[in-house]
Amino acid sequence: MANLQKGVLEKVQHFLEKKKFPYEVIVVDDGSTDGSVEFLTKFIKDHPQFQLIKGAHYGKAGAVTKGMLQAKGEYSLFTDMDQATPIEELDKFLPYFEKGYDIVIGSRNTTRKGSPMVRQIISLGAIVLRKVIVGLPGISDTQCGFKMFSKEVAKKLFTRIDSFNDGFHSVKGSNVSYGLDVELLILATHMDYRIKEVPVHWLHVETRRVNPVQDSIQGVVDLLRIKRNALAGKYR
Repeated sequence: MANLQKGVLEKVQHFLEKKKFPYEVIVVDDGSTDGSVEFLTKFIKDHPQFQLIKGAHYGKAGAVTKGMLQAKGEYSLFTDMDQATPIEELDKFLPYFEKGYDIVIGSRNTTRKGSPMVRQIISLGAIVLRKVIVGLPGISDTQCGFKMFSKEVAKKLFTRIDSFNDGFHSVKGSNVSYGLDVELLILATHMDYRIKEVPVHWLHVETRRVNPVQDSIQGVVDLLRIKRNALAGKYR
């Protein structure tokens, strides 16, 4: 709710209104109980390009997947509500699709501006573990919440993610789901999609729904699950 009250939706709308292409903005509510749905419902009445998907608390993976499968545009971008990576960074992505890339992902610098030191240490440790356990050596930052896909690629990747999780089920806690981004990129690599990593501006935004220690443990569990799936040929 705090991010909504800061005007993030207006910021996104003002940026996209200046563009020459049609757009839609899908906001997925992940089972919130803080008044966000009421706020969004009121906003959408005056902004027909925006739509709301309401559901139970599925966690990041479920929320992102449901939104991306609902998207109808030629290109689909998923971005965090806090706009830690501002929507203006979209301008850096579009030219790469014209060059034939299938997926363009944001990459934060290693200093992670504004992020507490403990979070930076955890992030660096996660990068090392990810490279050791599952690979993806050509990608430096798998976790930036700013990724864009061509329509066909998005449908194929997220349909498989949805299938892996049996359509997703209600969860408890923050459930940031480190594994979603890694699993998407592992799948994309096995399917020979062209991926471009692009540096983006990023500023740490604190949130109560993130627990560094709990999420780090879950991240290791996710990596081991992905490694097991890869060895079993699930991503072929």
